[in-house]
Amino acid sequence: MHIVITGAAGFLGQRLVDQLVSAGQLAGSSLSRLTLIDQTEPPRPEAGDLATKTLALDISQPGALDDVLAEQPDVIYHFAAVVSSAAEGDLDLGMRVNFDATRDLLEGCRKHGLTRTRLIMASSVAAYGGDLPHTLDDMTALHPQNSYGAQKAMSELLINDYSRRGLVDGLVLRLPTIVIRPGRPNAAASSFASSILREPLKGEDAICPVSPDLELFIMSPATVVDALVHGAEVPGEALGAFRAFMLPGITVSVSEMLETLREVGGESALARVQFRPDPKIEAIVGSWPSRFSNLRASRLGFRSDKDFRDIVRAFMDENA
Repeated sequence: MHIVITGAAGFLGQRLVDQLVSAGQLAGSSLSRLTLIDQTEPPRPEAGDLATKTLALDISQPGALDDVLAEQPDVIYHFAAVVSSAAEGDLDLGMRVNFDATRDLLEGCRKHGLTRTRLIMASSVAAYGGDLPHTLDDMTALHPQNSYGAQKAMSELLINDYSRRGLVDGLVLRLPTIVIRPGRPNAAASSFASSILREPLKGEDAICPVSPDLELFIMSPATVVDALVHGAEVPGEALGAFRAFMLPGITVSVSEMLETLREVGGESALARVQFRPDPKIEAIVGSWPSRFSNLRASRLGFRSDKDFRDIVRAFMDENA
């Protein structure tokens, strides 16, 4: 089995690579080839006899993926994206990377006849917004309130249509906010959701730019990666006509997150978090819904985290 990952140098791509290499198979087939793509050449995993190719490519350039797609990959994970705040700050950049590159990827699949290739795109809760019901489901109308969400929503519709036409076997997985991400804060509007836990647990200060009452729909890195692997294994006929799913997350408020920080890290850890309101970040994150009914995804075997404390403890165990 040949797997291609765009955005493979990012945290999500690297976690997925580690899991794929460790398992050595996907959907019951042995993993034989791995092609990793990013703007800068991704790290090459220690993969034994696995044929691994790492490429530095700007996939927003037309035809950039032609040579890769000509090799007829079995699964494509499409993670390459400009994150929320950056896409809001630079419309042209966001459109070029988040939408145009996705359309070019789909056209490449069409050109090379990849009708049986499972194309999995990571979308976002940011595709929703506006006047919403208390609890959403996968069929709630998309009304994004920022450019990042709009670009993801447009890409979702294209993947659904190309799949309807039989041009590719597409699947969109809308990701909850991933907590706790490793590394340092980035330009994503939701970056604070990890940093208000990660930094204090490491003895460093952190800034919370939103109200403690704000609720988030979240998922741990390990559970997201499990979902991505599972997404390649679900039969196409089981997906139905609509190929976009919100992954099952859990709802937690910022105040609940900080209370858990106090429980596991003590008062000294909690004292390292300072509230410094940022209206721009609150406007973006505050437009994202936090409560979903995930019956469709659950019936297909996607699972959620059990408890927010387990997410924090798993992070502490990994970074002990």
